[in-house]
Amino acid sequence: MDSIQVKSKSFDELTKTELYEILALRVEVFCVEQNCPYQDVDGQDQQAQHVFIKDGNIITAYARTLKGKNDNYHIGRVVVNPKYRKKGLATVIMKACIAELENQTHIIEVSAQSYLSDFYQGLGFKNTGKYYLEDDIPHEQMLRMTKRGQ
Repeated sequence: MDSIQVKSKSFDELTKTELYEILALRVEVFCVEQNCPYQDVDGQDQQAQHVFIKDGNIITAYARTLKGKNDNYHIGRVVVNPKYRKKGLATVIMKACIAELENQTHIIEVSAQSYLSDFYQGLGFKNTGKYYLEDDIPHEQMLRMTKRGQ
């Protein structure tokens, strides 16, 4: 990757090609690779902010942010293109999401796959003690206070 371009767009700002590539990447990883048949297109993309990294025309990492309860925001659908893993892109995309939300909310939430708990803790998230299965994959709720919330 020559230069990392982080972009943030509302649903209406996404091009048709970007939307297609985002949905294709999410299905490739969450449904096919993780062998988890579930409804990825969940009706929330229209209200989300879509944060992604491109290498030329290829979306290499993606996450979406959504306003939740009590003016908190949720970061979800965090994914890295399999061909671009082990390059630190998950950290880059998460830091971009956190920076974008830092002045909009007091608390940022993630529904973390449990095996990624240490990764999220390294970004300042703390486990709430709520563990659950989501699509037969162990998850845990994690929260991060923002500058606004401190």
